[in-house]
Amino acid sequence: MARIYAKKSGKSGSKKPLIPAQWVTYTGDEVERLVVKLGKDGVQAAQIGLTLRDQYGIPSVRAVTKKTIMGILEGNGMKKAVPDELFNLLKRAVNLRKHLGNNKRDSHSKRALELLESRIRRVAKYYIANERLPESWKYNAEQAKLLVEKGA
Repeated sequence: MARIYAKKSGKSGSKKPLIPAQWVTYTGDEVERLVVKLGKDGVQAAQIGLTLRDQYGIPSVRAVTKKTIMGILEGNGMKKAVPDELFNLLKRAVNLRKHLGNNKRDSHSKRALELLESRIRRVAKYYIANERLPESWKYNAEQAKLLVEKGA
């Protein structure tokens, strides 16, 4: 995918194999228990997938369990108030605002904050349309700071 504000191409990525992995010895229930255990430890969904891939040799949770990681977490009552992708963007915005508080003349970072906040609004619009966020959700720097400090 290409970048919006830079004249650069996006990074190419690897593709998943068409056939499921034959070497996976875990059953669907065991994988679900691992996902729930990692979720209770406060690990984000993307990190859960990386952990299962690297430490347990499970390339795709969906291929084994027929459910996504987020589906498994939501089914066990671990739905988060803000999706992980949006939370990570909010964390970056809070850190950038803190940096700009100390370095007021950093014009590159001011521009980066504008782009980051517009990305937050675009992603939030997507999640509102897909009913993962309430319709009344709006980006606010102070609320984002409180949300990040709380750890959502």
